[in-house]
Amino acid sequence: MATGTPIGTVTARAFTVPTDAPEADGTFAWSDTTLVVVTVAGGGATGLGYTYSSGGVTALVTGKLAQAIGGQDAFDVPLCHRLMVDAVRNMGRSGLAATAISAVDAALWDLKAKLLGLPLAALIGRAREAVPIYGSGGFTSYDDAQLTTQLGTWVDRDGCRMVKMKVGTHPEDDPRRARVAKGAIGDASLFVDANGAYSVKKALLLAQTFAAECGTAWFEEPVSSDDLDGLAQVRDHAPACMDVAAGEYAFNTDDARHLLERRAVDVLQCDASRCLGITGFLTVGMLCDAHHVDLSGHCAPALHVHAASAVPRLRHLEWFHDHVRIEHMLFDGAPVPKDGVIRPDMTRPGLGLEFKQQDAERFAA
Repeated sequence: MATGTPIGTVTARAFTVPTDAPEADGTFAWSDTTLVVVTVAGGGATGLGYTYSSGGVTALVTGKLAQAIGGQDAFDVPLCHRLMVDAVRNMGRSGLAATAISAVDAALWDLKAKLLGLPLAALIGRAREAVPIYGSGGFTSYDDAQLTTQLGTWVDRDGCRMVKMKVGTHPEDDPRRARVAKGAIGDASLFVDANGAYSVKKALLLAQTFAAECGTAWFEEPVSSDDLDGLAQVRDHAPACMDVAAGEYAFNTDDARHLLERRAVDVLQCDASRCLGITGFLTVGMLCDAHHVDLSGHCAPALHVHAASAVPRLRHLEWFHDHVRIEHMLFDGAPVPKDGVIRPDMTRPGLGLEFKQQDAERFAA
């Protein structure tokens, strides 16, 4: 049992926020997003973390994970991380368990930084002052007007030089939609994300079309990220101007390592709300550096901005429509883009976020 700054109460609550319009990608459609907010108390301070997951993880957080870290020293984040991973061994650490650990891990880092009176980026140590972002949305459920307005706004208002759209629901219409998107963003770079909807042959055919007609520079999950051989095949034969990316469903460093060792991607994605937290994100960042592969942060920009400023080979961070909307609705201190970048707030301790509890109550699950 630790004797320094013992961890006290751990809480978790889920909030389900409806989307502002129907949304879909190549393999799924949804009408709401669930945010799970976690707090960890210790030393007179409270750390805040969160994940985008299922409301079902709240019981895991306040039960097994709280028991694993209760009474431990709040400064010993690596120890707490290991204890949580050990605690879920028999239920499986991937999937929901990984998202639960991710939220608690973020709260632990936030707590430690607050106890030290430091912004998290200063505690970890920065490799850069600003984090490049790319606008992300362009759902397959959008009509041409919605697609054009959303992508164009990221370029014109936020200064994004890269924007991403979803493809794969109707592959025969994807080249036309891509041309519409490219027309809305001018000289900015167009990314496409199939969410694993294509076969290898269809992905290779469309890769050539996207590159030739729109100069598409990024092809995300052209096939399922579980198909490492298929991803590698697309990467090997895609146009030279196009990077193949995957990794948003990496729930631990082994998942990331497999993608890297198979040379299945040009850029590895990682999500601190899924990959065992900020601890996992930083570890994957080191793994990418060792493999000479860039890392791209997936979604949840307010959660990522401090850690993203620290990893050595960061390419960019996803400015995802759903999460940006939720984070600006429900968190004071959520970052605001300027000239295509966001910056960690170095004037506030921890993650620099304060949850708007009263505003969130109407979404309580």
